[in-house]
Amino acid sequence: MSEEVKSESEQKKEDWMNSKWRPMMGWMYMLVCVMDMVIFPILWSLLQSLNHGQVSSQWQPLTLQGAGLFHIAMGAVLGLAAWGRTQEKLGGANNGGMQPVAQSVTTTFGAPSAGFGVAPGGFSSPAPVAPNSFGGGFGTPSTSTRPIMSSTGKPMPMQPDQPEL
Repeated sequence: MSEEVKSESEQKKEDWMNSKWRPMMGWMYMLVCVMDMVIFPILWSLLQSLNHGQVSSQWQPLTLQGAGLFHIAMGAVLGLAAWGRTQEKLGGANNGGMQPVAQSVTTTFGAPSAGFGVAPGGFSSPAPVAPNSFGGGFGTPSTSTRPIMSSTGKPMPMQPDQPEL
């Protein structure tokens, strides 16, 4: 069997649904919400006032029927679509001529830093452990030299047999 050689425009024609379904889902969801929450209630009220002379019942949004399952489902679809596209970009899927994120963005994550209490070794270096502190955590002794303050705002004297808090 012979393989068909397709031009660049033919490849783009096949690719439009693959690359545009996420924005189309977002636009469709926004259109449904605007129609159900804005346009239809106005038209419903106008129709009642023209027909009977007064508005006797409110519009019940169709998308809120069934505990809003439509909105829950669309939130899941759009959220997973956005997450999936992010994973594709991080994995190097090139769509629309952009360079993948790993090649177009330079970061200094893990590089040595000298500001705001970051250890000189960067984020990847182990945190320094104070002597006799057993690594810290809840309920372990602290090596803090900060005095304990009384209710009057004055430092309380430390007892020799009392551990520091």
